[in-house]
Amino acid sequence: MQDSITIFRKYLPDAAVDYCYQLWQQHGFDFKITKARSSKFGDYRFSDSRHRITVNGDLNPYAFLVTYLHEVAHLITFSKYKRKVEPHGKEWKKSFREVAQPVLSLSVFPADVLQALQQYLINPKASSCTDPILFQALHQFDTQTDKVLLANLSEGAVFSLNGRAFRKGETRRTRVLCEEVKSRKKYLVHTQALVEIK
Repeated sequence: MQDSITIFRKYLPDAAVDYCYQLWQQHGFDFKITKARSSKFGDYRFSDSRHRITVNGDLNPYAFLVTYLHEVAHLITFSKYKRKVEPHGKEWKKSFREVAQPVLSLSVFPADVLQALQQYLINPKASSCTDPILFQALHQFDTQTDKVLLANLSEGAVFSLNGRAFRKGETRRTRVLCEEVKSRKKYLVHTQALVEIK
């Protein structure tokens, strides 16, 4: 990544730019903006003696910031404990809370996102998608208005995901049993998946 604050200004809320840039300088990791990935919003890797963080470039500024901090927390945890702790264990949760603390303010986040994020950080999970309140608070700022949450569709509705047509079935906690229209195979899809209405 170019040694420039410009990339951070493009993707982050203005009030968080300096802090996030400082984290990048302080920890010296390779940082890459990736195309949209349906399986994850970001990633942390350590290989060839280098720390690498990627974040999807299609995220809104608030989701981008949460994902960036999530991945920096992985880097900090790995630097302290190597592979001796769980990826989303108590050490990572502590690191995530600490790295997020400086941006937990109304100057960075809208009130509803801030409130949901503060609640989520009490016991953060592996993905912000698993917290429906935080996910919906973040999702309202997405620019992809042609997509809706699977949870908001009625049972029997037909939708498209990754270019394939599905019919929504019964909800099982955080997943929905869906049937692919063409093959009639059943798949479990997360309730917070962004889908296109057919």
